Order: sequence, then C-alpha cells, then structure tokens
Amino acid sequence: MEILKILAEEFSLKPFQVENTVKLIDEGNTIPFIARYRKEMTGSLDDQILRELGTRLAYLRNMDETREKIKETIAEQGGLTDELAAAIDAAKTLAELEDLYRPFKKKRKTRASVAKEKGLEPLADFIYAQEPDCVEPIIEAEKYINTEFGVETAEDALAGAMDIIAEKVSDDADIRKRMRFVCSAHGILTVKGAKDELDVYEMYNDFSEAISKIADHRILAINRGEKEDFLKVSIKFDTDKAMFIIAKNHIKQGSPCTACVTAACEDAYSRLIFPSIEREIRSELTERASKNAIKVFSSNLKQLLMQPPIKDKITIGLDPGYRTGCKVAVVDGTGKVLDTSVIYPAPPHNKIEDAKRIITDLIKRHNVEIFAIGNGTASHETEVFAADLIKELGLDLSYMVVSEAGASVYSASKLAAAEFPEFDVSLRSAVSIARRLQDPLAELVKIDPKAIGVGQYQHDMPPAQLGSALDGVVENCVNSVGVDLNSASSELLSHIAGLSSAVAKNVVAYRDENGKFASRSELKKVSKLGPKAFEQCAGFLRISDGKEALDNTGVHPESYNAAKKLLAILNIKENQIGNIQITETVQNLGIDKVAEELGLGIPTLEDIIKELERPGRDPRDELPPPLLRKDIMSMEDLKVGMELTGTVRNVIDFGAFVDIGVHQDGLVHISHITNRFIKHPSEVLKVGDLVKVWVLGVDVPKKRISLTMRKDKIDYGNKE
Repeated sequence: MEILKILAEEFSLKPFQVENTVKLIDEGNTIPFIARYRKEMTGSLDDQILRELGTRLAYLRNMDETREKIKETIAEQGGLTDELAAAIDAAKTLAELEDLYRPFKKKRKTRASVAKEKGLEPLADFIYAQEPDCVEPIIEAEKYINTEFGVETAEDALAGAMDIIAEKVSDDADIRKRMRFVCSAHGILTVKGAKDELDVYEMYNDFSEAISKIADHRILAINRGEKEDFLKVSIKFDTDKAMFIIAKNHIKQGSPCTACVTAACEDAYSRLIFPSIEREIRSELTERASKNAIKVFSSNLKQLLMQPPIKDKITIGLDPGYRTGCKVAVVDGTGKVLDTSVIYPAPPHNKIEDAKRIITDLIKRHNVEIFAIGNGTASHETEVFAADLIKELGLDLSYMVVSEAGASVYSASKLAAAEFPEFDVSLRSAVSIARRLQDPLAELVKIDPKAIGVGQYQHDMPPAQLGSALDGVVENCVNSVGVDLNSASSELLSHIAGLSSAVAKNVVAYRDENGKFASRSELKKVSKLGPKAFEQCAGFLRISDGKEALDNTGVHPESYNAAKKLLAILNIKENQIGNIQITETVQNLGIDKVAEELGLGIPTLEDIIKELERPGRDPRDELPPPLLRKDIMSMEDLKVGMELTGTVRNVIDFGAFVDIGVHQDGLVHISHITNRFIKHPSEVLKVGDLVKVWVLGVDVPKKRISLTMRKDKIDYGNKE
C-alpha cells in the first residue's frame, strides 16, 4: 500500500487511478490495451504516463526487495537495531540503502580490515572516544606493539587505528547523504584537455560549470570526450565545507585524541568519501542526462513514425551512389515492387542521358507519380538529376529526400533477405527508401529504432533503457494507427499489443495457408494465440472487407454488443457506418443516459462514436502532409535573409535541424526558435513539422547553415 501512496503523490494521481493501473499491469495487460480500452479504470491516463508509472512501480518494488534483503543480512550479523530498521524503511533511493548497508557489507581487503586483523580495533575505539582526560594516543598505542602481527612500533599501531577510524567515518550513512546533497548543490564540474589537439572537444578545454546548472547535452559531450581520452574530468568541492560537515558528527574538541581523529577524518574524506561521492554524482548526472536524452529521442521517433503516409502513389525509390551507381526500385501504391534498375548519373560515370532514358521509360511504363531520394552519398547529384528530369518531362511529378538512416541495417538483415531473396543489398535499400515515403511507420518498424538517427548521443545511452523506451514508442505508434490484419508483415504485427514475434509469424503463416481473415474472431484459430493475447490485440487489428463491419474499426470485440445496441437506438444500419454523424444525436439524447443504457463508461462510448463515424481512420491523416519539391537549390544559392519553408528533421537539446531542400540541414538554435523563453526546443517543435525559416548565415566550406524562425534576428551584414 505504501508503494501505491508514493505513486499517487509522485504522479499527482487519484488513489483509484494508481490502484487500478497497478492491478491491470499485474494481470498482464499491455500498456496500449490499458490506455485504449480501460479508460474508466485509469481515469483516461495516456500511454506515456502509464509507461512511466509502470517503470517507477518496478523501481519501487525492487527497492522493497532490496530493503528486505538488507535487513535480513544485517539481522544475521546481529546488527539490526530498531533505529537502523526505521532508517532502512525510510530510505527513498537505492543510494541511501547502500549507505546504510555499507558498514555491514563484506568488503575486499582494506587498510582498516588489515588493522583489525592485527588487533588494533580497541585502540581505534579508545582514540575515537576522544575522552577529555585520556592519555596521549601514542602512549596508548605502545600497548599494541606486536611484532608477530607486523606492528613494529607505536606509530604503526597508531596508523592502523586511524585507518579503522577513517573507514568508520566513511561508513557513516548520514555523512554520505549530506555530502552528496551539498556537493551536488555547490560542487563544480571541471574539465581539462588530455591532448594537444582536442578536435570537436576544444570548447571543453579549461571548462567549468556548477553541477546544479550544467546542461544535459554538455554532460553527454564531456562523457564522450573523456571516454575517447580527449578530456580529463573531475569535481571540485570546498574541503573546509566538507570537513565542517564531518566534524559535527565525529570530532570532539578538547581531547588529546582530537588531532588524531581529525587527521583520520581528513583521510576518510580525501581517500574514501569524496572519490565515492564524485563517482556517484557523475553517475547521477549521466543518468539524468541519459534519461532526458532518451525522452527527446523517444519524442523525435514518435513524430517520425507518425509522419503522414503518401498513400496509393506509384513511387520510384532512388538509393544514390557514386562508383556503384544509383539503385532504382519502382513500387506500387501498396509497396509491391514493380521494377528495378541501376543508373549512373553522378561522377565518376556521369551517364546522365542514359539515366534519363531509363527513368523516363520507368515513369511512363508504370505511371510513376513521385520520387523518393535517399539522403546519403551522392544524394545531391541525384536530387539535381531528378529535378532537371521533372522540368524536362513537364509531367506532374514531385520528389522528396528521405532519410536513409538504418536502411543499410534493414537491407542486410535476415528480414530483408527473406522478403527480397532475389535482390542484392543495395536494391533492397532502394525499395525501403520508396516505402519510407509511402508509409514511414510500416517500413521503419523493420529497423532497430536506435539506427534511425533522430536522437542525440544515442550510442552513449544505457542500451537496455534506450531499447525499452524506443520499443515502447514503436508499440504505441503501431497500436494507435492500427494494422490491416490481411496485409501486415509479421514484423509490423509483432508490435501489436499481445502479439509476440513468434505469434505474429503464426498469424502470417495462418493467413498464407487459409487465405484472408474474414473476421477478428478467426484469430482464435491461430496457433498459440490464446484468450489473453486475443483480448489484447483484437482491437488494434483491422479487416476492411470482412463479414463484420465493426472489424474495420477500433471498437473492441468486447464492446460489439454495446456498439450494435447504440446503432439500434439511433436507428442506424451497420452499412451506414462511416457515412453518418452520430455525436450530435447522442448529445441531444444525453450522453450520460445513453452510456448508462449501454452499460458503458462515457470515455468508451465517446471512442465508439468516433470509430463508427470514421471506421478505419488513420490519425496520421489529420497531420499536415509532407513537403514535396519539384526543383532544387544549392548552398551557394542561399543568401542571408532568404525566406524558406523547411521540414524539421531532428530536435536536440540546443536547437533543431531543418531540411530546406539544399541537401544540408540547417540549424535553428534554441534562442532563434521563438521570442519567448523555452527550456527545450521540443516545447515548440516536433520532427516532421513544416516551418518558415530565414537564413542567418552560410559556411559553404564547412557545410554549415544557420537558420532562424525569428525574422528580427537577421543580421544582413553577416555574409558568412
């Protein structure tokens, strides 16, 4: 119950929302299913909150397990007091638990443990007591000379005793907790160059910033520079301030032993406490920066996956290249490959006329409507070629440059080999590029999300955390759009709630053997797709031409009777679904009254109404369409102050990269996004947004373009 209370407070939720959500998760329900079909139980929590709550629930449960194990271990050693047990129960983080457990934890051989083996612990206790009328420590130490144990002199005994005191001070959980807090609040992160040439890390040479203020992207950049041996990183903290904190707990004035204890405390701080605190703070900074970077990556990935598809257009996919040529694939409106070829319009071949003849023939033979051009090597030359050809032909053609990120990963995968065994790797890439334009979601789910390249420092993130977060984004996107049960690949189906990769393959195998699914209920015949899996997945799978009209909606089979009763109340036939407005009629009848009559909650009723009004709806269709082009500019054509329309390609901590149709994305710094203060560019921009920008500066040799979304920021004197 304590965990439920903590979750309710941390997420500012009502107790019933937390209790029901935890119960649903424990029952094995998936996040998409809970978010979509259990709104009354959760108070309509969205999938993001549900995932965060689930992650935090797992952390708190792990904390409780660790808490009990620690108490059990300490009790076995006879050290568990009521006071210590209460402190362990009150600990709010794993770090605090570790601090409390530290004195009882089995340690490797330490200076203190060696001293204890030599029988010096009583001497350490005598000195640490700091009695005002005790003898000098060195005199007491003479009693512990023992050549058999290697204690040759009183000085040896005294040194060993001070090692024991230093470890005792280091094991003080309260000291560590306070030191961690104060150092985090007042410490300084300092960075120095480790080499003469620092390359991209030059800005971090002799760099320092308060730990409490340093930006996440700087933390990640510094970490990478340190990992690559370009930088040396440390934390500076006021030693006097640290010793003041320690002295309050461990040093008593006015005793002959005070000086020894003070020296032991100084040793404890410099040798044991501060190095440990420094590692912990660095780790906490990295964890915070990684967590926020993963959030940005997840947000960018969601926007990329949810880009509006370009439906039912025959497309030529061009995978540019120099020496090996440009691979060409023509796909129909469903993504089926119609034709392939290879052209050589770029250096060193420059067979432009031959390439024009081949592409013109493909355009006319297959009624091609659009080009999808990969943005990799030789992309600019290929874009120029396509734009020139469009002008020459005078046909209603357009093109779009598509990110190739991850295309090579897909092309060389077992999935691609199974899908196109007759094609080589490069031709598979051309097909993938065409399909990315037609339906980004269906194509990009075939690729490891980390390879899609819409993040920042993604290769430095904890792989498990990043993978889990991105898999959650993919799952959310796929389920929010829904999937055509009779055409979806097993890879796409595997992201549907309740369907494992193995069961998704069984669905496709059943479809191949028995033909198209006639109804959702037929899914129950698929091998290893049990009642729970059916409950989780059914609402997200669509059948457009089946026996049951509701199978082409997001209405869950458990609500079919209620949906049909609603249609009967409104005197609407099932074949009228999608061609009639229901919302106003239900509101006139009273939505509360209708919901009660149907035995539904209002959120579920509202969802059913939306689905009946627009069956098979795709939420991506409500977004602005992608920006298609017919002509091209180069960087040399750009002038300061030029107004352009571009597409946001990536959002990062310090700004956003925008494609303005010159092959090189331009950077809009966070200070140029809006005239109001924002903490992060994602407050204003999303991947895929169409934005109006002005050119601030162009550096052709370095291939850098500076853009602004604030016209008042243009400096017409800047010709760079």
